[in-house]
Amino acid sequence: MSENDSVQVARVLKGDGDAYRTLVERHGRRVFQLAFRITGNEADAEDVAQESFLRAYKSLHLYDSRAQFSTWLYRIAANCSLDLVRKRVRRMEADVTPDQDERDRDFLGQVPCPSPDTDRVVFSSQIREHIETAMEELSSMERCAFVLRHFEGHSIEEICTALDLSQNAAKHCVFRAVQKLRRALEPVLGSVS
Repeated sequence: MSENDSVQVARVLKGDGDAYRTLVERHGRRVFQLAFRITGNEADAEDVAQESFLRAYKSLHLYDSRAQFSTWLYRIAANCSLDLVRKRVRRMEADVTPDQDERDRDFLGQVPCPSPDTDRVVFSSQIREHIETAMEELSSMERCAFVLRHFEGHSIEEICTALDLSQNAAKHCVFRAVQKLRRALEPVLGSVS
């Protein structure tokens, strides 16, 4: 398939717009899936896919045909996705107070319980099921970062080393995991308030 991609790229560079349409059709679904896995939002993933193909088209003259086109394109898509996620995180971090950050670290401990009666045991079981389901929905990197931070108590620097991530990437993984878990647990914990 990469040979066909190289042929299509050469045709695009010679002015054949239909050849680029072929590349978009061939790789559009995978670009969307990658963007969705990173952004976690369908609308954002669609925007990222469009932006990725636009950037790729504008930079096609820089593509080195010795590499696979798909790899080059997916790198552009990953960068577009991460750019979008970083903007979102910066906006959210600007709205987060220090007290809220502390609450994030102990969101399960917010449910008061004087004694483990039958209702409490059932409630705990429901929460455990929701947590397990929500944890399965996290990306592997988010799941690892969350477990290291909130179950193992590692610092962001230690997570960076363990997962070979930059500091921003590690913070992002933890932040996204907390947000996803919070949304997943909101129906159960919201009924306690």
